[in-house]
Amino acid sequence: MTRAADDREGFAAFLLRARAKGVADKRLIAAIEAVPRRGFVSGQWQSVVWCDRMIPIECGETLEGIDLQAQIVHALGLEPQHRVLEIGTGSGYTAALMAQLAGRVVTVDHYKTLVDQARHRLDALGIGNVVVRQADAANGLAGEGAFDRIVCWAAFSVLPRNFVDQLSTNGLMIAPIGSGEAEQALVHLQKVGSRFDRTDIGVVRFQPLLEGVAAAL
Repeated sequence: MTRAADDREGFAAFLLRARAKGVADKRLIAAIEAVPRRGFVSGQWQSVVWCDRMIPIECGETLEGIDLQAQIVHALGLEPQHRVLEIGTGSGYTAALMAQLAGRVVTVDHYKTLVDQARHRLDALGIGNVVVRQADAANGLAGEGAFDRIVCWAAFSVLPRNFVDQLSTNGLMIAPIGSGEAEQALVHLQKVGSRFDRTDIGVVRFQPLLEGVAAAL
């Protein structure tokens, strides 16, 4: 089977799984189809890019399975006018995906290696509405807000109440909350006044959120 045929088959299988889970937004599906997922995965993992599984990337990190990525981006409800903060750039795939749906994406990571690679991939695709930065975002990005949407790909140990001040009115945040040693709740946090209205939307297993930035990688 050719790579193109393999992609068509993998994408078709993903669509069936996504629709079964209620993820059928046409703009999101078009964005997933438009972003070349293979370009964010190293050669040895090319055969599983459309599978519902985590894929290892550099610095001991992982690219989440496409099903979970689609579920989370769908839950963000991105619109063209939105400004998004992503904590955990990873390979840069979800930043590229969200860039198709939102006006501006600021994505940060603990590791300079991942930041440099993601920036190179995004530049190669001509994606100009993403800012990639190495930063400690454990407490958000003070002075950068307000953001309409915040998404975090690492787990907070407790409810990140301080992030409410970095969201615009009625903004929302999607993040896992719980111990890094066990499953965590994937939560939808809607800003209501000066507090969060919390809705649990799933169970996930993410690495704990790291503070600071990596000195060597």
